[in-house]
Amino acid sequence: MNSLQNRVALVGGASQGLGAACAHALAEAGATVIVYARTEEKLKNIIKSLPTQYHQEHSYVLIDTNNLAASKKTIIQLLEKVKTIHLVINNTGGPAAGLMYETSIEALQVSFDAHLLHAHQLVQLLLPGMREANFGRIINLLSISVKEPIDDLGVSNTIRAGVANWAKTLSRELGQWGITVNNVLTGFTKTERLDYLFKNRAEKAGVSKEEILKNIENSIPVKRLGEPAEIAAAVCFLCSDAAGFINGINLPIDGGQARSL
Repeated sequence: MNSLQNRVALVGGASQGLGAACAHALAEAGATVIVYARTEEKLKNIIKSLPTQYHQEHSYVLIDTNNLAASKKTIIQLLEKVKTIHLVINNTGGPAAGLMYETSIEALQVSFDAHLLHAHQLVQLLLPGMREANFGRIINLLSISVKEPIDDLGVSNTIRAGVANWAKTLSRELGQWGITVNNVLTGFTKTERLDYLFKNRAEKAGVSKEEILKNIENSIPVKRLGEPAEIAAAVCFLCSDAAGFINGINLPIDGGQARSL
């Protein structure tokens, strides 16, 4: 894989889970990483854990993706210190589980703001630097629900499909400047979010979390959950020079669970 030395990466939702795994993989490949989330103490710990074998100086900023005005101000201040951010990993915590027909307008609006509008604002702010560098990678961590909606995750199904189409549109517009836009569609992966969802399912069904886990694993052809590092490895490749002709794709990383092409 190509080295990511001299690249600056901005990774969302990086205080834990997939975001933290992506931050680690990008740093390992040589990128200087800026992580963001809402919890400062967790971000400090992540920064301390990131590889620095290329003498990078990693950092963090506090961003609440539901507060568009505040996050815009934070990114503008960041760009005063860091001229160009080459790699953007859009990763936002999933919406609450629940039936679509019971979902309030307010819940949909909150998720729309945090996922699609936050990502859109971020791209608009970072695009001038990417264009000047004639290089950029925008990667959205989504879900296999983009291809096959998942029961009891109506808001997530809806919003993530919207982000996927937003990204596809952008990929056709930005490719002329060496900027690619791709989506990684994650399957069931070992994260705090998945643990929460399994507990929620178990309580509703009146069974143990272990039983839910076993049933899920049996539905995956490789018979196991994914590891965050496996998702991060794919993200790292899509960020590299070697992936420059990969643009506008939905890449499922789900152990073969999705039945659609």
